[in-house]
Amino acid sequence: MSEGFSADWLALREPADHAARDAGLAAAAAATLAEKRTPHIVDLGCGAGSNLRGFAPALGPRQRWTLVDYDPRLLAAAREALTRWADRAVVEPDGLRLEKAGKLIDVAFRQADLAADPAAPLAGEVDLVTAAALFDLVSQEWLERFADALATRRLPLYTVLIYDGIERWSPPYAADAAALAAFHAHQATDKGFGLALGPQAAPAFDAALARRGYRVRRARSPWRLTAADAPLIRELADGAARAIAETGRLPAADVESWRIARRAASACEIGHEDLLATPR
Repeated sequence: MSEGFSADWLALREPADHAARDAGLAAAAAATLAEKRTPHIVDLGCGAGSNLRGFAPALGPRQRWTLVDYDPRLLAAAREALTRWADRAVVEPDGLRLEKAGKLIDVAFRQADLAADPAAPLAGEVDLVTAAALFDLVSQEWLERFADALATRRLPLYTVLIYDGIERWSPPYAADAAALAAFHAHQATDKGFGLALGPQAAPAFDAALARRGYRVRRARSPWRLTAADAPLIRELADGAARAIAETGRLPAADVESWRIARRAASACEIGHEDLLATPR
């Protein structure tokens, strides 16, 4: 699995991620843990710990999390960000003990290569597997291996912010359709897990888990960005332009004019889906 996400980028997008999360599906995911006194949640591709900060408020007063990532720098960033986020943080031999809004949250950190072995972080006592903005990066072959690992343990999965390919920018620009097609082509390249599913990830996960006897629920969770999100819009435009340029599908001058226009966008919607899969 390649390293490719900076802590600064993850921090910039975190408010949009949390605002986009579908509340109904989050409540349904929390309900799967309602009978657990101290549920253990394993968060895959944890980055700087945003998914914990987004979901922990919906859970009960005692929680145990294991945050898993390949990049040790992001694990260190997660430790720092969670310490700042908590009302009180105590360093423990294997992680952190956090107090936040009356909740007690024990957090462990684990470096692991999910691309090589998706089953390894699922060993032991696990009550829920979570992830955010991860599964559009994986291949069909990896997805099948991961689905097998989940199904073998009959573990529920709650994942948010799977890119679905829908983008609407305001005001419109002539090159939007061509730029989006090139961006989707880049999304289908290898992100460290084989040729990525990109916008097809949510329906592919739905089908794979349904074949293994899971009940799957999905809900849209788009970013709806306005002028108040201008720094994120500018970074999105720059990042997308770099990806589009790498495909060679548009002339460099067209990519640059699109980038400039999109940096100045007054609003945009970037489509995602959340998914909750529970064994029947």
